[in-house]
Amino acid sequence: MSSDLLVDLHDDLGGDDSPSAALDQLKLVQDKQWLPDDPSSLSKSASDIKSLGGTSHLPWDDPFYDIARHQIVEVAGDDNFGRKVIVFNACRMPPQHQLDHHKLLMYLKETLNKYVESDYTLIYFHHGLTSENKPSLSWIRDAYREFDRKYKKNIKALYIVHPTMLIRTILILFKPIISFKFGRKINYINYLSELEDIVKCDQLVIPNRVREYDDKIRLSLKPSVVPGPISPPRSPPLPFQQFGVPLSTLKHRAADAEGIPLVMRDAIEFLRENGLQTEGIFRRSANVSLVKDVKAKYNSGEQVDFYQMEDVHLAAVILKSFLRELPEPLLTYQLYNDIVTFHGRKDSEHADVSSESEVNKMTNANLAVVFGPNLLWAQDASMTLSAIGPINNFTRILLDLHQEIFSQ
Repeated sequence: MSSDLLVDLHDDLGGDDSPSAALDQLKLVQDKQWLPDDPSSLSKSASDIKSLGGTSHLPWDDPFYDIARHQIVEVAGDDNFGRKVIVFNACRMPPQHQLDHHKLLMYLKETLNKYVESDYTLIYFHHGLTSENKPSLSWIRDAYREFDRKYKKNIKALYIVHPTMLIRTILILFKPIISFKFGRKINYINYLSELEDIVKCDQLVIPNRVREYDDKIRLSLKPSVVPGPISPPRSPPLPFQQFGVPLSTLKHRAADAEGIPLVMRDAIEFLRENGLQTEGIFRRSANVSLVKDVKAKYNSGEQVDFYQMEDVHLAAVILKSFLRELPEPLLTYQLYNDIVTFHGRKDSEHADVSSESEVNKMTNANLAVVFGPNLLWAQDASMTLSAIGPINNFTRILLDLHQEIFSQ
């Protein structure tokens, strides 16, 4: 690393001696030490991109089209705790000379700008970062400058999948300049199966190279320590189970006279009475342990009293989780192709918003971003940027025109 890069980073940090000392240690990490995860994968970046077919959710004349077509950055719906999931795929980065890294940084910012007002999770698939496609250390410096508190505040977790010793070392050296709060958000994921506790892997479009690498390292382990499958088979539903059960079953299981499932009835009733003036409703996540406990109570037939818990965000997360875990989305697989090719008005003439939106900051457009991925997904459960835009747009129009569409 050049000395002027260290000086620039030191200046950015206010000239504190401790961060400077840590950054000086990074002189040990020369460009030649950025080794590929697998020597045989040095020339695979270009072929990986080619296999994607050059698809993009953006039109060809969009300024970020050339970046988006590589599918380096994806949005994959919500995690198990109601937080938006942003995915960064290192193996999809083409060789350095084929990618404008500054534009990649701007594209990443533009993508995050749509979600940073909500709680979100970042998943970084590290495998596939090689000496051919790695960004320069000056790019890391620029990224450090660009991503200010606005982006760090609501990120609830950063998961680094298949970390190498090098990336672990770099993070250790950067420890003095990473805030204690942000440092606690960084988690290492050694096997894809470990992600299941955080997000349904089926909804992630995980590159084949990453899956193959995961299989390779799993097979290298002793049989007694091999982790379980990425997506374990579903267990038979419990007698009182509410989550992950078809609506046709729930219609006859503790639903009201109108056939509304118990979870939806409880959550919506509580939110109508207590949540409409809560800022960021449906954008904030809830305590992970509480979410698990409430879901377990519903599935075992125990009574859940949101009024006693007095947590608006918990009820909101439970409602989103219920919709997301349905075996078939509420808007149905049959309508999927029609909706993702739907071209509605970008700016609705009605532009109706919640009567409390001035307080809770949740306009119909914001609600659509939150609920769209929980109302519809592909039959293989995957969620990509190319689909999420039309789904959110369709959801917003449903909200704008709800009186006309759902009137008796």
